[in-house]
Amino acid sequence: MLKIAQLNSGNAIMLDDIALFIAIAETGGLAGAARRLRIPPATVTRRLQKLEDRLGCRLLHRSARRFSLTGEGEAYLRRLGPLMAQVDHELRELSADLTQMRGPLRVMAPTNLSLHVLRPMWSAFVTDYPEVELELRLSNRLENLQESGADIALRVGPQPDSGMTRKRLGLACTIVTGAPSYLERCGTPRVPADLEGHRIIATASVPRWLLRPVDGGREAAPALQAATVLDDIGLGAHMAQAGLGLALLPVGQIADEIRSGALVHVLPDWRGPEREIFAVWPSGRLLSERARVLRDYMEAHIRAEPALQGMVPEAGPAS
Repeated sequence: MLKIAQLNSGNAIMLDDIALFIAIAETGGLAGAARRLRIPPATVTRRLQKLEDRLGCRLLHRSARRFSLTGEGEAYLRRLGPLMAQVDHELRELSADLTQMRGPLRVMAPTNLSLHVLRPMWSAFVTDYPEVELELRLSNRLENLQESGADIALRVGPQPDSGMTRKRLGLACTIVTGAPSYLERCGTPRVPADLEGHRIIATASVPRWLLRPVDGGREAAPALQAATVLDDIGLGAHMAQAGLGLALLPVGQIADEIRSGALVHVLPDWRGPEREIFAVWPSGRLLSERARVLRDYMEAHIRAEPALQGMVPEAGPAS
């Protein structure tokens, strides 16, 4: 009878010891196992004796001229041989999954950021790694990373979940902006208090306009009554560009519009709220090669983009 009860936590038999016994059985002796496993014959003998002591039975009949399995040895080989083959197969599959740049990669990322300043990054990644099956799940809501089964996520703002590992990639700052046509029609604010006389396009992500001076002075919180309230930053940027009012928007969403002059940075000596940008993945989980490469890819792209490092692009001529 197999003494499986002895394979408990107190007397657990290491997988490599079982693999040693199977190698001995398959190669027909201690010397063959030593060659296969590339260890000294004396080590094979010592570990086999230790395994037999822990099992409480002899596994081999061995002498200078004779080698054969005992009844117990044959029983262990019959039961454990297929299990060890399956373990070896699974370990090889796992190793390949963790180290190869092919196969599925599920990623979560914010919609607005991904559809604007990061859109070229996603296209470039797919081009550079065509064998990676990228599943990009976009949402502006903070979803549970582990429940979604995602390998890695791009997140903006505080990350309170202590079960996540995070790496800071950049900084998203907000600025007051408006179209040249609106400013020509309604005037350009010079100080935060001037905003109180303007049409305000508010977004749900920044409900309160708390502005701070670039030089580190006192913050200002003008009392504003929103003319329009939206839950989508992209639509807010579109309305501001259409001359429908002033909006406090993330620089990363409107970098191209600022550079082209389609939108103007109003109150250039002031900034709105700032939020850090992170790559996030579950703590304790080994990142696959695909997820690790994407993390580094996102870091390189975001660090090279001034609009995602707390900087405001230089304005160009209005189109």
